[in-house]
Amino acid sequence: MALISVIIPALNEASQIGASLDQFISQAGEWECLVVDGGSSDDTVERAASKGARVLRAEGGRGPQMNAGAAAARGDLLLFLHADARLPEDAAALMAKTLEDPRVVAGCFRIRHTASRWEGSWRAGLLRVADLRSRYTRLPYGDQGLFLRRATFEALGGFPGLPLMEDLAFSRILAARGRIATVAKPMQVSARRFESGFLRAVLCMNSFPLLARLGVSAHRLQRWYGHGR
Repeated sequence: MALISVIIPALNEASQIGASLDQFISQAGEWECLVVDGGSSDDTVERAASKGARVLRAEGGRGPQMNAGAAAARGDLLLFLHADARLPEDAAALMAKTLEDPRVVAGCFRIRHTASRWEGSWRAGLLRVADLRSRYTRLPYGDQGLFLRRATFEALGGFPGLPLMEDLAFSRILAARGRIATVAKPMQVSARRFESGFLRAVLCMNSFPLLARLGVSAHRLQRWYGHGR
């Protein structure tokens, strides 16, 4: 299989980055891991380096971080992954098979949120509702593990320089060039954003894309959201 460059934008992810990088020890395939730190105040950088990742620094939000990682990557296949995501064990084969079709410009995974604070609670059932978005949306969000050929990424100029929703903006660019395929096998994603405010997370996830299409700027949406993470 071709070398897969995993690009993880991070900001204060000390609690997640170790396990995120450890998952590639047991993954089949050839991987390189690049962690692009956005100015962490915890020991994210040190933990990432101790796990053998190449650590870069780029501030200004996930878009600039992911672009910096892609520029430094050596692989012909790029995978943009959040620090709290855990891939299915046969991810390399699934990605390769997805991109065999020349009509497919990129791929992503379905997600299944895993509870921490809500584990064993009735509220954990709410997460299955949140999972539905990754099954039916035509334009994937960044938490779905977007992957594509390096040549495609470079031809399209990378992620737009937006403080928020750069992932959705890039998905729209990709969709105009071809099909974005969703791998049926899900990856596990932490439910932490929902556990810290379910209604707010759902509201932002569903209303912000509509507001952006209606002309509300990404900078204004960032101010409403509170941060660009």
